[in-house]
Amino acid sequence: MVAPSKDEADDLPDKNVAKDFYARYEPREVLGRGVSSTVRRCVEKESGKEYAAKIIDISGDAEDFQGLSVRDSTLREIEILKLVAGHPYIIELHDVFESATFIFLVFELCKNGELFDYLTNVVALSEKKTKAIMKQLLEAVHYIHSKNIVHRDLKPENILLDDNFNIKLTDFGFAKEVNPQEGQFELCGTPGYLAPELLKASMYENAKGYNKEVDIWACGVIMYTLLVGFPPFWHRKQMVMLRNIMEGNYEFCSPEWDDITELPKDLIRKMLTVSPENRLTASEALKHEFFQIVTTKGRTFDARKTFQFGMLCVRAMVRLKRLKFTPEPLSVDVACSNPYRIKTLRKVIDGCAFRVYCHWVKRGEAQNRAALFENRPKTELKQIYTNVWKISMT
Repeated sequence: MVAPSKDEADDLPDKNVAKDFYARYEPREVLGRGVSSTVRRCVEKESGKEYAAKIIDISGDAEDFQGLSVRDSTLREIEILKLVAGHPYIIELHDVFESATFIFLVFELCKNGELFDYLTNVVALSEKKTKAIMKQLLEAVHYIHSKNIVHRDLKPENILLDDNFNIKLTDFGFAKEVNPQEGQFELCGTPGYLAPELLKASMYENAKGYNKEVDIWACGVIMYTLLVGFPPFWHRKQMVMLRNIMEGNYEFCSPEWDDITELPKDLIRKMLTVSPENRLTASEALKHEFFQIVTTKGRTFDARKTFQFGMLCVRAMVRLKRLKFTPEPLSVDVACSNPYRIKTLRKVIDGCAFRVYCHWVKRGEAQNRAALFENRPKTELKQIYTNVWKISMT
């Protein structure tokens, strides 16, 4: 058994204050902290099962963007979680306790943590893994939209991974039950994932507002980020980033997108459509060709093509067997002039960079790993060094 350290034990609610929670659960180590909450691993005494307990301090007088107190916004989140309960890709709320100063939300425990942390370790995902994660995410989004609920804060930090690396959509603090015919105008969410119509609703008096389509835009940003390891609209200056979002100004830049096929790019384009009326719904996105399985039923047998295919398979297996002992030829000139262009070296460089900089990404701010690659050589200094080199050669 791992007991909480002295510092961790100091922020635990008094047992007399939260006796109902302590009667059923034994709190363990801290898993994460928020502005007014702490998440701890806890063990149910009767069954021995592990859960994650979100302990929310409701004693303060802080208010959210809608003027709701911490207690009221937490109770609203509980109601939303009850409405969307039962879906395999949405976090399960197991238990709720409330005292005069704390609310305890007991969730299922996802031991593999956040998708954001997983992505930081692996840099980028393959198309196959991206397909699996996005299919699950869009199924979860389709489900909550069918309940007329908009999440409004979809991002990798709010997607957890369970023991089998299936996703669990979490953090419904900004979620809201909406009327599809009524526009919403509250500005909420994370800057890099905000949809154009949400930004316009907060900037212009005559704006139509936004609705459930903002979640599909965020899905497009997430899918882009999963495939290449950085988001489509990031910029050091936040106002430039917001302008790029409103104009839908992004690109499939080289070399990161060179090895990615056209189908995922097409799906991203259709989710990152500036006009919400022309943007795919979650149901339409799931029917996109990117998620479809190609079958061979109904084809006639062709002996020649089958033999040729068999020979290709044998040749491929022989090459794979020899690949272990045959290093890939690498041009020294290319490696010296532009090592980031080579996919193998690029993954090594990115992986080393993240391990060196580790926790330089600040949660809640409009910053991310893209900053690591925003550096550009200063042309003035480059010219000076070139002139010095020429003088020294003469």
